[in-house]
Amino acid sequence: MEHSENEELEKFLRNVDEISKCSFACFYFYYVSSEIFMKALEKDAEERRKRRQVKEELAKALKEKGNKAFALGDYEVAVKFYTEGLEQLRDMQTLYTNRAQAYIKLKKYKEAISDCEWALKCNDKCIKAYVHMARAHLALKNFTESRLCYEKIQNIEPERETLVRDYLIQVDLEEKKTLQEKTAREELKEGKEGVTTVPDLLKKLDRSNELNLYYCGGAELLSQAIKDKTGQTLFRLNNGFSIIAGNNAVRSCLAQASKEPYSEELCVSVLRLWRMVCCGNEENQQLLLQCPSTREQIVQLLASPVSAIQQACLTLFCMYSQTQHGRRLVIENLSLHRLVENLMDCVCRDVTSGTMALTVLENLAGENKFRKACRENFADVFAPHFEHLLGNISAPSQELLPSLISVTGAMCQDEAISNTMAIREAFWRGSFSAMNRCTSCEYRSILYPLLGLMINIASNPTPVIQEHAVVGCSTCVVLLSDPDGGVITRAVGLLSVVLPKSAAATHAVVQQGVVKKLLKILKGTGPTSSRYSIKALAVCTASSQQACEELVKFDKRLVTVRKLLGSSDEVVVGNAALCLGHCLVVQEAAASLLGTESQSSVLLLLRHAAGDGKRAAMQQNVAIALAKLCKAEPRYTTL
Repeated sequence: MEHSENEELEKFLRNVDEISKCSFACFYFYYVSSEIFMKALEKDAEERRKRRQVKEELAKALKEKGNKAFALGDYEVAVKFYTEGLEQLRDMQTLYTNRAQAYIKLKKYKEAISDCEWALKCNDKCIKAYVHMARAHLALKNFTESRLCYEKIQNIEPERETLVRDYLIQVDLEEKKTLQEKTAREELKEGKEGVTTVPDLLKKLDRSNELNLYYCGGAELLSQAIKDKTGQTLFRLNNGFSIIAGNNAVRSCLAQASKEPYSEELCVSVLRLWRMVCCGNEENQQLLLQCPSTREQIVQLLASPVSAIQQACLTLFCMYSQTQHGRRLVIENLSLHRLVENLMDCVCRDVTSGTMALTVLENLAGENKFRKACRENFADVFAPHFEHLLGNISAPSQELLPSLISVTGAMCQDEAISNTMAIREAFWRGSFSAMNRCTSCEYRSILYPLLGLMINIASNPTPVIQEHAVVGCSTCVVLLSDPDGGVITRAVGLLSVVLPKSAAATHAVVQQGVVKKLLKILKGTGPTSSRYSIKALAVCTASSQQACEELVKFDKRLVTVRKLLGSSDEVVVGNAALCLGHCLVVQEAAASLLGTESQSSVLLLLRHAAGDGKRAAMQQNVAIALAKLCKAEPRYTTL
């Protein structure tokens, strides 16, 4: 029995020993092999990283070569380098978008779309991929797909809304052009009555060495034949622009170099033809202004001494300026310096030409790009003509000045142009002189817009205004009794911006009785007049003891001023508090305010001083007024 137990024990120990050996082997295999495996992985990853780094460098070098070829216009070579780069690195987004751009130049639009799709697989928010894809779809007349691509850009980057809107306009114009050309071809194929007239006339006008009268008659007949979009489209499809612009006789007349008979008539006929061809047709408008010789000639013709030529040219520009698309074409394609110079010469020439020129200028002045483009030459080209007319008002200029003032105001929305006007002594001299003259009934139509312009420009820092401030502000005081409420509002508005710049003007208007007039305006006019009036009163009372005494005298217990402390306009509240504080220097002024109403005024001041007003200046003015009130009359400290 004991022997059997010993055998069992020995057997058990042998099994344990075998199990231990297996466990050790497994442990050794697992840990040592894993370590070797991980080292192999790391080595492989490092080798892959190095190989990718080499490929990236090769791909970048090939991309740069492709970019240089693209810049030189060698698009086939650019595609070759971009393709070689992609062979090195298949996931390099910029190689796809760059090759797509080159494909578009080569008119390989489907290949461009494919590359853009690959670029989006690399980066689904790639803006360039969507731009190039949209352009390729547009070239293929896939208008819906093109729009979707541009809309994707706005979804990804909402701040590009303006850019996207411009792109979408291009799609709309291209679709409109395509439909027009399809309609024109269908009507031509169907043999619709009169549809062949335009192509036939163009063939006849394509003859060379004919008399000016021949071409003049042909241009007139063409103008009459072009009655709709189909006629305009057939003109374009039958090389009308090239035929007219390439005609030696026409070119000579438009350049005003021809001495042949009927040169002026031919020039007018061609300008009239351009208007008929381009009216309401964006594609034709673009083609006309993209012709270098034509766009130079039509700007030069504005300065023609022949009235009929000048007015035909102005009519053409009026047509362009009526739409945003037309204005953009003018701004992007013409010499704006020369254009503005010639248009301003037209303004000074006569009422008819001036009215048309101002229509063009007013439409263009609403465009930010136009204002920016005019900054550099504004002082030399625009301002002198305006100042001349201001200083020499006459019956003819009276008709033009309100519109010219409106144009100037629009131009002065640009800060740089506004600052330029603000420092021009000639502007202020002419403006104050014109304001004085316009108080008479004869030229009153100029007064209201002129005052508005002066308010806006006087808001800029300018020491130049001081020289004319006394005379100008004295005229404003006279206008405070004008029967026209709009003139009164703007007169007090001008006082509110000019008086802080001139102590002499402030003294002069106080002597002239401005306090009583301003007080009257505060008692019975709207919020704009009140805002201007209380500011002007604050300036007067700040520097003039007489103004303070008159305000206390005419505004019993300062009721009108105290009412303004309850205004929702913080500017009004701040200036009312200033006036109140200034007037407390008058003897017994503070004591006269004691009473129930005064308590409510003090509470208002306290509320404004401790409130969360957006304007720190208002709170400061209120706090100063409270301190002065308590100092002048200690009984207020117990309220």
